[in-house]
Amino acid sequence: MTANPKSSIKPHLIAAKPYYLKTKDEIQLFEAAYEERLPVMLKGPTGCGKTRFVEYIAYRFNRPLITVACHEDLFASDLIGRFLLKHNETIWNDGPLTQAVRQGAICYLDEIVEARKDTTVVIHPLTDDRRTLFIDKKGETVKAHPAFLLVISYNPGYQSVLKDLKQSTRQRFISIDFTYPEANKEAKIVAHESGVAITIARQLVTLANKIRNIREHGLTEGASTRLLIYAARLIKRDIPINEACRTAICLPLTDDDRLQDTLAELIDDIF
Repeated sequence: MTANPKSSIKPHLIAAKPYYLKTKDEIQLFEAAYEERLPVMLKGPTGCGKTRFVEYIAYRFNRPLITVACHEDLFASDLIGRFLLKHNETIWNDGPLTQAVRQGAICYLDEIVEARKDTTVVIHPLTDDRRTLFIDKKGETVKAHPAFLLVISYNPGYQSVLKDLKQSTRQRFISIDFTYPEANKEAKIVAHESGVAITIARQLVTLANKIRNIREHGLTEGASTRLLIYAARLIKRDIPINEACRTAICLPLTDDDRLQDTLAELIDDIF
């Protein structure tokens, strides 16, 4: 049996500066948290820029970044690591969390609420003054690299009895609130990320804000900035605007025919 603390998932430095427009004081808050090595929870709706923010921060601090997309079948071993058989030899393979802890990367657990609750417990010792990770299969306790930081994201819109963060987890993080950028900034983001004219980007943002205002009529989520960028990219490829909006915004949001009709009317009014 060979101890081989390596992983196929490599922390990577963000080579080019990600395009990011700050919305409030999130950069200052994160910088303070990073200097104090306080674990950070990013709260906000889907597609509002949480992941881009983490990439921007990793670039700003010149730290490698490991991102894990959480899901209901994510086991603790998927984060920590496991023994593998290779060339008739059993070797240990670090998981993404363990590798981040050893190398001082920023570990970003995206949509942590999707992970199994018994899996999230393994991060608890990393979020207090111990800053350790226990690998039970090896009987090893790993002390976090001084530069290591744990970041999770969380969408309060998915809150339910079955899918919510336990208080024992929530209270281990400082929390930074995210929402959709104000209209002018969001239009700049859509135009920059898609290459469409700023006038079209502004119209798309107007549509998104109208959709976000009718959430109480049955939509579980508003139109995200990400979906606006998708629509803009289709428009850039000469897809008619109404069809681009229907394909990239309306259909992903709901399967309800009545709501689709309402959204189609909003598109007609704006374009």
